[in-house]
Amino acid sequence: MTYIAKPRLHHPTLTKNKVGYTRRDYEGRISTLCAGCGHDSISAAIVQACWELDIEPHRVAKLSGIGCSSKTPDYFLGASHGFNTVHGRMPSVLTGANLANRSLLYLGVSGDGDSASIGLGQFAHAMRRGVRMAYIVENNGVYGLTKGQFSATADLGSKSKKGVVNHDSPVDLVGMALQLGATYVARSFSGDKEQLVPLIKGAMAHGGAAFIDVISPCVTFNNHGGSTKSYDYVRQHNEAVSRIDFITPGQEITASYAPGAVIAVTNHDGSILRLRKLAADYDPTDRLGAMDRMQREAAHGELLTGLLYIDPLATDLHTALNTAAAPLNTLASDTLCPGSATLAKINAALR
Repeated sequence: MTYIAKPRLHHPTLTKNKVGYTRRDYEGRISTLCAGCGHDSISAAIVQACWELDIEPHRVAKLSGIGCSSKTPDYFLGASHGFNTVHGRMPSVLTGANLANRSLLYLGVSGDGDSASIGLGQFAHAMRRGVRMAYIVENNGVYGLTKGQFSATADLGSKSKKGVVNHDSPVDLVGMALQLGATYVARSFSGDKEQLVPLIKGAMAHGGAAFIDVISPCVTFNNHGGSTKSYDYVRQHNEAVSRIDFITPGQEITASYAPGAVIAVTNHDGSILRLRKLAADYDPTDRLGAMDRMQREAAHGELLTGLLYIDPLATDLHTALNTAAAPLNTLASDTLCPGSATLAKINAALR
């Protein structure tokens, strides 16, 4: 199917958003992944989220590593900036791009093999440094490109398609993100678009390091009895802590809400996340509480999904480094290199 190109012309009656784009304008090439792959559902959710946020495609920089998940940026936001890095190195390349041009919205797409194995150190430092980005891991527990070996996120005791049992403890990227200081942490399921789209919208608008772990079943190698990342298993063991709706300031709220408590969290940029609490004792602004709740639910075999933690006063790496308000790539050489006299003055002040 790779030889089939999508038509360039769109139907004139397609609905446009505030910046004049149709949903089709946020799509990419035709997917070459297996039919039914959860990754394609995530791509569709990213398309929907960016269209609803009225983001101009050229304002987005999408970066990825290696793996089935890292192929997906080719399938969405075809008019955006893109960079496919080497295995596990997406976070550092994204960090460099972010420091050079802070005016773009950064979207990092990775997989459980890309981020939890060879890229684990890179993932950790991006989280603790507070790089402003939406970091999405498409988590299926296997290496799909190399025929289904267990990845580092495969649960202890889960079985492969051939019946082999995994004897290694899993790497919990959500737990690590919470511990390392990420200021927006969520987990979702590729088959739950109603939950996933607003989570992505919130991550894109967040002012710091936003991380979403999306369980995305591999229909070829990890969608069978014995797998803890299959469609059936996730549907049976999904425990949602919150139902969220993302609301842009100034727009009328038209969503219909079921009875229950609502928490409104205002991000520093003015965007609002409305959280409908399904669990009476759950507070999404309590980092330690989120870590404890995750461990307790995991011990019972339950998969906790939803917005697990958010810091509404989050800052990013640029704030920590006190960088210039203008993107560094727009500054002239005389500004970036003011000369030997200025350097001598700075060195003298440090003696």
